[in-house]
Amino acid sequence: MIEAIVFDLDGTLVDSDRALDDAWRACGVADEDITHGHVLVDECARHGISVDAYLAAYDPTKVEPFDGVTALLERLDLRWAVCSNKRGEVGPRELDALGWTPEVAMFEDAFGGPKHLGPVLDALALDSSQVLFVGDTDHDQMVASDAGCVFVWAGWNPRVAPEPGHLVAARPSDVLLIADQLSG
Repeated sequence: MIEAIVFDLDGTLVDSDRALDDAWRACGVADEDITHGHVLVDECARHGISVDAYLAAYDPTKVEPFDGVTALLERLDLRWAVCSNKRGEVGPRELDALGWTPEVAMFEDAFGGPKHLGPVLDALALDSSQVLFVGDTDHDQMVASDAGCVFVWAGWNPRVAPEPGHLVAARPSDVLLIADQLSG
């Protein structure tokens, strides 16, 4: 039975592309070199930019929830959490600005590297069979697989291109339907 839903943040709950891209541009990265879904430290190293310089250029006011996400979170009667590669000094401020209060919210600094679900599962006191992980990247899918959790693609993000056979929520509200079906 599904007891909790864990969400990635960027590209899943929020459309942060504009904020992320504008920060890269402000740091001198050309549009054709901007990609998404990476760990910030790795991308900064790839572009030869310090993390501090990137964070100074990042404007969290440009982050918006995807259509339907706020309604999903308001209707959610399951426990929920956030597991994100976003920096710990930025992620909580974005959640606060949106008025979202997940039971657990863990960011890059909680993992000692790229995100993984172990600490989130521990904080929720749940095992992987009780948790659904929703994300938008191959990395998110790998994180769910490594933990043994069911993974659902955030199909409302236009960049998501799941392969046949993948579990996809076309709209945020579909996450509830999938959780219900899995709890069946």
